[in-house]
Amino acid sequence: MQSSHYYKKREGGGIQINFRGKTLFDKFERVNQPITLALLSDHWAKKITVAHDLVLSGEMVENIVFDFNGLDPQRFYHRAQLMLREEGFLNFTAYESGSGGRLHLYVHKGHTTLGEGCQLAKTLSAKLAQKLPQQWRVFPSFDLPPEFNILVVPYGVYAKERGTGWSKHM
Repeated sequence: MQSSHYYKKREGGGIQINFRGKTLFDKFERVNQPITLALLSDHWAKKITVAHDLVLSGEMVENIVFDFNGLDPQRFYHRAQLMLREEGFLNFTAYESGSGGRLHLYVHKGHTTLGEGCQLAKTLSAKLAQKLPQQWRVFPSFDLPPEFNILVVPYGVYAKERGTGWSKHM
C-alpha cells in the first residue's frame, strides 16, 4: 500500500470531472501526509473514509485488484481463486470492504509497469467474465483518470492464499 499519502472522502457530492466524454464525480481529496495508525483506527471505526493509491511512484503497480460488488461474494471468490491458480498466481488476498457483499481481491504481481498492470487486469477480468456475470471493476485501469485508481482501505480479511500449500490437498 502506498503510505506516503492517502485520500479522504469529501463531504457532499464531490468535484465534477469530464474524462473521455464521461462525467465523473471525484468524492476523495488527496492528503499529502503519511497514513498513520490513528487515521486507520478512525477509518475502521467508520468515523472517516480513507482510500489508498494503487499506483506507486514511477508509474508502477504491485497489485491487480478486483472490486466485487455483487450478490454472491463466496461464489465470486471461489471462481476467482480457481482462475488465478490456473493462470499461475499463487499470492492473493480477499478483503471485506464497505457494505456486506463487497470484496476487494488483491492479486500480488510485484513491481509491474502501469501499462502492463492495466493490460493484465483486463485479461484476467475477461477470463473471469467467461465463468461469471460481471459484477466487478478491475484496477488499475486506463479507462479511469489517474486519481480514480484508488480504493477504500479494507475493513477485514475475507480469505488469503499464499504459496502452493493448497496443492498438497489435490
